[in-house]
Amino acid sequence: MFFQPHSPVSFYGLEHSVYVRFSVLALSSIFFLVDPFAALPTFLAVTAGSDSARRRRIARKASLTALIFLSAFAMAGQYIFKMFGITLPAFEIAGGVILLLIGLDMLEARRSPTQETSGDAEDAASKEDAGIVPLGIPMLAGPGAIASVMVLVGQAQNRWQMVAILGSIFITSLICYFVLGNSDKVARALGDTGIRILVRIMGLLLVALAVQYFVNGMADLGVIAKPS
Repeated sequence: MFFQPHSPVSFYGLEHSVYVRFSVLALSSIFFLVDPFAALPTFLAVTAGSDSARRRRIARKASLTALIFLSAFAMAGQYIFKMFGITLPAFEIAGGVILLLIGLDMLEARRSPTQETSGDAEDAASKEDAGIVPLGIPMLAGPGAIASVMVLVGQAQNRWQMVAILGSIFITSLICYFVLGNSDKVARALGDTGIRILVRIMGLLLVALAVQYFVNGMADLGVIAKPS
């Protein structure tokens, strides 16, 4: 019996499967890093005493800031790699370390210092542009989210994968708007315990993703065998 080459249908199915896996990876990694649920306590502190209209306005600014900021890094990612001579394996390892530190903090149900520092909520409470800084940057679009986007851009091999990255950023920003814009309702529905459990679950998945980034970087450098 002679070997039969892949038919166009099976090849298309394989390409579709790869695209779906990459899209799921992009959405999950970006969403876990942005993590609007972990930002809920800070957002409620910043908007304490505000009416629902102001709360939604600040949520819109924060989500739009994250969308623009992360999209800009996604579009300029390849140029940044070339400009500074950074290789993808180096960024995968560096990104894995950053994601690991953030994930370990999330496992303890607390915000990482890379996303929120002491006093940020108090300083932002009196600012009308608190939706931009510090809520948009760095609480939502922080170093971890930027690193994740950059790694994904480095891994993207075609236009459709870039579309998946930009689409994941848009979907994540949209979820951020709905979660933060309805923060009082979401906080009541989940409760403090529910939010902590959710953050810990995301932290566990983020730690696993960080280790995978690190392994990919080491494999791409030839230090270890590439995992199947």
